[in-house]
Amino acid sequence: MKRVYGIRGATTVTANTKENIIEETQKLLQAIFQANSITAENLISIIFTSTKDLNAEFPAKAARIMGLTDIPLLGCLEADVPHGLPFCIRVLLHVYLDEGAKIKHIYLHDAVKLRPDLNQETIS
Repeated sequence: MKRVYGIRGATTVTANTKENIIEETQKLLQAIFQANSITAENLISIIFTSTKDLNAEFPAKAARIMGLTDIPLLGCLEADVPHGLPFCIRVLLHVYLDEGAKIKHIYLHDAVKLRPDLNQETIS
């Protein structure tokens, strides 16, 4: 039996450029897909947020470039808090997986600071 799961992830970029935003968002999505055995058929929707210092491109465009053209996407601005992590892109994927699946949230680069409880190594 299938169940709906929410899988979180985040990454940081080194520069506010179209290329860097697209590249790092794609790396994040690919890492989440691989770690959780996700295919386009499993996906329900993806929500993207980014910090206000990232305005050169929509992170959601990375999913379209990857061929995810039938999946609903939503892009939002992350809350601008003084102690927030700069140059950060976050995602929330809603997916169908087998009941009891062990999901893995993925945090790359400096975004590992957001979830120290996951004890992940920084992935470049």
